[in-house]
Amino acid sequence: MEARWRDIDFLLQRPGKLVSDGFEPGPELREFLRDFKILVIGAGGLGCEMLKDLALSGFGNIDVIDMDTIDVSNLNRQFLFRMHDVGKPKAQVAAEKIMQRIKGVTVTPHYGRIEDKDIEFYREFQLIVLGLDSLEARSYINSIACSFLEYNEDGELDMSTIKPMVDGGTEGFKGHARVILPGFTPCFHCTLWLFPPQVTYPLCTLAETPRSPAHCIEYVHLIQWGQDREGESFNPDNPEHMTWMYEQALKRAEQFNISGVTYSLTQGVVKNIIPAIASTNAIVSAICSLEALKLATMCSKGLDNYMMYSGTQGVYTHTVSYEKDSSCMVCSPGVPVEVDGSITLQEFIDMLLLDARFKDKLSKPSVSFQGTNLYMQAPPVLEEMTRPNLQSSLLSLMGSKGVLNVNDRKLAGVLRVQVAFRNVATPMAV
Repeated sequence: MEARWRDIDFLLQRPGKLVSDGFEPGPELREFLRDFKILVIGAGGLGCEMLKDLALSGFGNIDVIDMDTIDVSNLNRQFLFRMHDVGKPKAQVAAEKIMQRIKGVTVTPHYGRIEDKDIEFYREFQLIVLGLDSLEARSYINSIACSFLEYNEDGELDMSTIKPMVDGGTEGFKGHARVILPGFTPCFHCTLWLFPPQVTYPLCTLAETPRSPAHCIEYVHLIQWGQDREGESFNPDNPEHMTWMYEQALKRAEQFNISGVTYSLTQGVVKNIIPAIASTNAIVSAICSLEALKLATMCSKGLDNYMMYSGTQGVYTHTVSYEKDSSCMVCSPGVPVEVDGSITLQEFIDMLLLDARFKDKLSKPSVSFQGTNLYMQAPPVLEEMTRPNLQSSLLSLMGSKGVLNVNDRKLAGVLRVQVAFRNVATPMAV
């Protein structure tokens, strides 16, 4: 037994009472891990730790995606980066450092936005690990993973279409880890209520009676920028823009005798930066990486399904088994919609656009049923071919109740709508 793999081999080559169903111990599991395709999203404080832990756990085929470049402020906790790396893409530098330090692992970097990758890019991975600090990014990846789900006519999930995810997050001395098996366990959207609402400030307070450094910064961000630099989009990653924001916020603070405006605070308020502590990142990353190993090899029963960590007073952890929302519009077999049997496809699309549940998610929906395009907004050739269906009754196009797939450029994945018809005449028995 190689010294480097001794602990991993103890897990993978021995039977036990806590293993998951289907676990078959043996040396071939380490070979399996080397080819196991895993995607890490985020190469910041948590992402750096995850890359290191996953590589040392035996995963040999890792991709990492991140849109940020390295800033001086990252160096105190993102241990893969050095001063000479400032300004370089995080994903590229992190991949290079991991491959330099850990032999036998291949890390493929992707410098860019997660939205810039098409859905087939995410389909090729067997597991997705999230090290993000944004609710919007988590929601996007959750929608992508849930869009792979396939259900039969009875609403039963095809288990082979599940794309497992492990999500980690940290905030100061607190953190969480969760295992998401879309369609089987709660998805991110099912438990969106776990995350506190974003802090907002009344505009009247910002404009007339600022009482804190954050008020001064937000005034410049939300009001003064548009007045002084009309027509210019603010880019929080542009040093000149951020310096201007800081200087103007400092002047406003001086007008109201408010102290405490600093460049780092300006960055934190404008970019909604969450304070990060290296030890919290390390703890949460270790938990997430272990759960990834469990999912890949079945060497132990996995987390069910949410774990929180707090290090503010001692060390405290708590595990909760949250329940899946059966009516979740992202991971359920379909959002229920009841319509009249005489409704046309055009009327149905118009109804979806007015439905409060879909108001912010749809703009120009395309509709398909069991692999057949009922109406496609683009390309023009398909739009022209499917346009006659708009005046046909939805019931005649579907034949009976069922699940429609709705695609829209505002959606990350597919919206499934479970359609039921009312006022439909039932043929009389002879």
